[in-house]
Amino acid sequence: MRAAALYSAAGALLLAGLTAVPADGAPDAAGPRRAVAERYGTAVAAARAAAAGISFGRCPDAEDLPGSMVCGTVEVPLDYTRPYGEQIELAVSRVEATRRDPHHSERKVPRQGALVFNPGGPGGSGRYFPLIGLMPGWKRIAGAYDLVGYDPRGVGRSAPLSCQDPGHFFKGPSMAPAHPSETYKRERVARAKAYARGCAERNGAALRHHHSLNNARDLDVLRAALGEDRLTFMGASYGTYFGAVYATLFPSHVRRMVFDAPVDPDPGRVWYRNNLAQSAAFEGRWADFREWIARHHDTYGLGRTSAAVLRSYERARARLAEEPAGGKVGPGQLQGAFLQAGYYDDYWPHRARALSDYLRGDPRQLIAQAGPVTRVAAEAENASAVYTAVECNDAPWPTDWRVWDRDATRLARVAPFETWDNVWTNLPCAFWSAPRQRPLDVRTGPGELPPTLILAAERDAAAPYEGALELHRRLAGSVLVTERDAGTHGIAGGPNGCVNGYFETYLLEGRLPGRHAACAGHPEPEPSGGK
Repeated sequence: MRAAALYSAAGALLLAGLTAVPADGAPDAAGPRRAVAERYGTAVAAARAAAAGISFGRCPDAEDLPGSMVCGTVEVPLDYTRPYGEQIELAVSRVEATRRDPHHSERKVPRQGALVFNPGGPGGSGRYFPLIGLMPGWKRIAGAYDLVGYDPRGVGRSAPLSCQDPGHFFKGPSMAPAHPSETYKRERVARAKAYARGCAERNGAALRHHHSLNNARDLDVLRAALGEDRLTFMGASYGTYFGAVYATLFPSHVRRMVFDAPVDPDPGRVWYRNNLAQSAAFEGRWADFREWIARHHDTYGLGRTSAAVLRSYERARARLAEEPAGGKVGPGQLQGAFLQAGYYDDYWPHRARALSDYLRGDPRQLIAQAGPVTRVAAEAENASAVYTAVECNDAPWPTDWRVWDRDATRLARVAPFETWDNVWTNLPCAFWSAPRQRPLDVRTGPGELPPTLILAAERDAAAPYEGALELHRRLAGSVLVTERDAGTHGIAGGPNGCVNGYFETYLLEGRLPGRHAACAGHPEPEPSGGK
């Protein structure tokens, strides 16, 4: 997520920002030399990709896909200091621009090139993104752009990472104490150490090359392979971070960029402090959800106040701790399902119905919504491995467990919903053996970068709104569009017509509002079913 020519004044900043940092956080003296080599390696790889292009053809899983989507691969160096060394293949998918105006079927529209998308994660696959052009709200964009998705390095079909046997990935039922005991903490520390060790043992020296700087370099090689002189890119969530890294490293290669649900790119917050901020924000979104349930007590019967709804939730947690639903769903699975509702409010009616039914003696909806889906265990394990590798490699982390324990204990007093689960997700980074990067100082000056569009929901918990403000401050010429009083994580192409108007106008015409713009929040979901 994070310059002008290498030999300009900005070049010195670039060299400093790319300095590698070992696991103990001390700067690597070879960093500046490495940065020059990586810059050269990226140019070599991009030139090679431009000459080779991408041979698109039938997708490997074509029986499940519409025939309009085609697939191919592009080679990138595993290590950009060795562009002629080991290569890995990135899986790429595309649906060509329809060249049709959905409002005037007989009218042809000009093709504007490729729109490349990344859904975030780290660890998210974008291979199925091109199919979004089938949705009514995307047809104008699909008319003008080839829609391009891909699996970033380590993800899916792109030299996938793994840190443990996928057969052991879904461990359930599990507990999720909001205020864990010392015994439970020791158990989770041991598991984090074992997971970090598994990542190192299963991936070897390749593990160190999975980080946001290389994701940005890969994006430039993909741009070249697609035959695009300048990139049109849309990133969501984590995709905004390495998109901003790309904009900082390759500003002259940018045509248009959309940053949807931005994470905070401040180098001092990547990633430890960002995760603390995320846990605090989820507490507010969990309160929003409870208040919505309380307003619909006549439908769900879970309480007429937020506090009463919380008591219903805690009653379910206690019951599941004693007897997991269907032998699969314990407090950990319940918490995971309700965490999803913190990302997307269209989950609210379904989660509320499942909780209501369970407390009245019918666990079927809860098992269906919260139970582990074992058929996707390999995919989920891979996404977890890439998430861990990228976040751990991207920046220094505290290596003393006491720091994590102190910070989480304090935060959990006021934000118990997500704090400790977030700790357990990221704790392998405390015991990571691969070298760390020093986060790039994402920043562009006036005129360095074409105008870019930032979209953010004011109450987004996964990417707190302060991150959008910070990204806007750092990217000169960017414009921020805010969805007020809403918290969905990622708002482009969603239910808000005002947001979509700005989004379409920018991608199709290159026009932005002259200053910050605000849209009223989209309507809250309607409750489903009766008591």
